[in-house]
Amino acid sequence: MVDKSEKTDKPVEKKEHKEAPKKKKPEVKKEEEESNMKGIVRLAGKDIFGTVRLKKALKYVRGIGTSLSAPVAEVISSELHIPTDTQIGTLSDSQIESIDKILFNLGSYSIPKFMLNRRGDMDSGADKHVIMNDLLFSVKQDVEREKKAYTWRGYRHAYGQKVRGQRTRNTGRTGMAVGVLRKTVLAQAGAPAPGAAAPGAAAPAGAPAPKAAGAPAKAAGAPAKAAAPAAKPAAKPAEKK
Repeated sequence: MVDKSEKTDKPVEKKEHKEAPKKKKPEVKKEEEESNMKGIVRLAGKDIFGTVRLKKALKYVRGIGTSLSAPVAEVISSELHIPTDTQIGTLSDSQIESIDKILFNLGSYSIPKFMLNRRGDMDSGADKHVIMNDLLFSVKQDVEREKKAYTWRGYRHAYGQKVRGQRTRNTGRTGMAVGVLRKTVLAQAGAPAPGAAAPGAAAPAGAPAPKAAGAPAKAAGAPAKAAAPAAKPAAKPAEKK
């Protein structure tokens, strides 16, 4: 019989489970993309970071807001076959020039007419959309035209007041303060105080006549009041008997 107390010196072998090799995902060459990406891109005369997406970058252009950026991005995507989520730093110079041409001629593309800011232009009569410096110039010309015609809007523009019917009781109060003016302010301005009579005006009826300027003053040598009586001498001490 085999003695159970005897220990075998053979080491116990453990089975190792070999894991199947994982498939490696194709790595995107980020270094090449970063090297080709531009840091600053000039879009329609506005410097924008190259990491900004196309749809968001359009909002940085003066004259294109949140509501208009979506249809403009769709027009650019359909005309130039550029995805709307493309970073503008990866675009070539020719693509940026093509985008600029579209932005400066938005009226000739399939954009709703109510979204354009120059419908029925005064000079050409056409529906168009102006951006950047052209927008500033056109607004300035409109204001000057109103001033020359001296319309109510031009009058309000000329005096720096609100034009569109806003209330001016609480806000937009420009110029001199409205309300009761203090006497010190009037004195500095040289205007008479509210209670004072104007120079040369007749005195009201029943008012006492003003004193003459040459009235004799009190005599300077008038006798002064009598001095107070001298103090009484102290009483003598009583004599002892």
